Amino acid sequence: MQTDIDPRSLIGRKAFDLDGAKIGTVDEVYLDDATGRPEWAAVRTGLFGRDAFVPLEPSEVVEDTLRVPYRRSLIKDAPDFGVGRHLSPEQELQLYHHYGLDASSGGGGSGGDDQDFGRIAGED
Repeated sequence: MQTDIDPRSLIGRKAFDLDGAKIGTVDEVYLDDATGRPEWAAVRTGLFGRDAFVPLEPSEVVEDTLRVPYRRSLIKDAPDFGVGRHLSPEQELQLYHHYGLDASSGGGGSGGDDQDFGRIAGED
């Protein structure tokens, strides 16, 4: 993902999957506490508002949307940790495994076994 984008600017953007199908709307962005880099987005999906975590690397911002390089079915099956608090290292590891990413490299960024991920809440 572009490293120069303000993570707050992702909140409210529509998110689309690999096939161009709408996933939902970015609700929150989670930052690596050690680096401050945006690592995960919580995307509000469906009518009942479940949030699915998606990795921001290798996702990309295209025009006014977030393009996630995974199919909607995989995204909707991601572990559900709820939103509004830090992601623990164990939760992050589960997400890396779910998406088939290398947890030791943080999916292309930082992260690792001792990283915590804080959040930037959506604006009310």
